[in-house]
Amino acid sequence: MALNLDYAPDATPLDPDEAAGLIPSHIATQAQLNEWEMANILQAEQWAFSRTHKNLLETGFVRQLHKRMFSKTWRWAGSYRTTEKNIGLDPRCIQPALHDLCADVNTQLAYRSYPLDEIAARFSHRLVAIHPFANGNGRLSRTMTDLLLMQNHAPRFSWGAGNLVVEGDIRRRYIDALRAADDKDYAPLLAFVRS
Repeated sequence: MALNLDYAPDATPLDPDEAAGLIPSHIATQAQLNEWEMANILQAEQWAFSRTHKNLLETGFVRQLHKRMFSKTWRWAGSYRTTEKNIGLDPRCIQPALHDLCADVNTQLAYRSYPLDEIAARFSHRLVAIHPFANGNGRLSRTMTDLLLMQNHAPRFSWGAGNLVVEGDIRRRYIDALRAADDKDYAPLLAFVRS
């Protein structure tokens, strides 16, 4: 069955080799894929939020969580991307940039460089900007950020309290907030994550 993906605006398209890594053979549409991925993600979140992770801010955990979130959907789940995308770093820079991000956030937490919400929002933005995986980076970054908040005794972000995967006003506000953060203006993102 041919996979017919209808990407939301500003979504990261898969190249043909990445799309060929789809595990379930019955999926033919974007809606079916979204539903299947969500079931996979919910299982991963049940695991992730049921325990404390001492290695949360380590690259190995980031890969492990991505794998758990997408392992029933994509063969390449948990593996760094090897292709250029419409967003993200050169694939050769992913591993060192992710390592630096984790080290920076550990230091920010230790010294309370910013309020916790700002540390978390900046972490999410940088993780999306690195874009370590072929797909699922936004969903991964939001889950990682919520884990970071909860492990620091703060409530999870509301993330606009809506669906950020499909096209709509909430997704547009989220993308606009990320773009503002690209220009070092974090105020829209900080407002959005608790809206």
